[in-house]
Amino acid sequence: MNLHTLKPAEGSTKSEKRIGRGSGSGRGGTSTRGHKGAQSRSGYSRKPGFEGGQMPLQRRVPKFGFKNPGRVEFKVINLDDLQKMAESYKTTTLDIAFFLQHGLASKKDKVKVLGRGEISQNISVTAHAFSETAKQNIEKVGGSTNLVS
Repeated sequence: MNLHTLKPAEGSTKSEKRIGRGSGSGRGGTSTRGHKGAQSRSGYSRKPGFEGGQMPLQRRVPKFGFKNPGRVEFKVINLDDLQKMAESYKTTTLDIAFFLQHGLASKKDKVKVLGRGEISQNISVTAHAFSETAKQNIEKVGGSTNLVS
């Protein structure tokens, strides 16, 4: 078998209908467009979403909800994640550069520390935001929380 000998399977392809080639072809005259009306004329194009006069889907479905343009998306890191990182990398300082270096956040992410899990050693954490429980738990074991502006 060679690339230049490849062909589609027998009967799998059909030639397109040749229209407008005289009355003897069976598809002359109106060339399958019917008589009169917009669809028979040249230059006609159906609007996207047009459903033949039926109320289109984008008008049948109601609008709802609200998109807040001022919403701030945070990358979330929990206390148990901080504990694991501090133990495995034997560090007491966890900041944005550390999170970037170890793939917990990307360059444009804002980091928020949440209070799930326990923390047992005193560490210094720098992030864009802290939940109240996370802040209390970090400071309870002697650690410190620093906000990035």
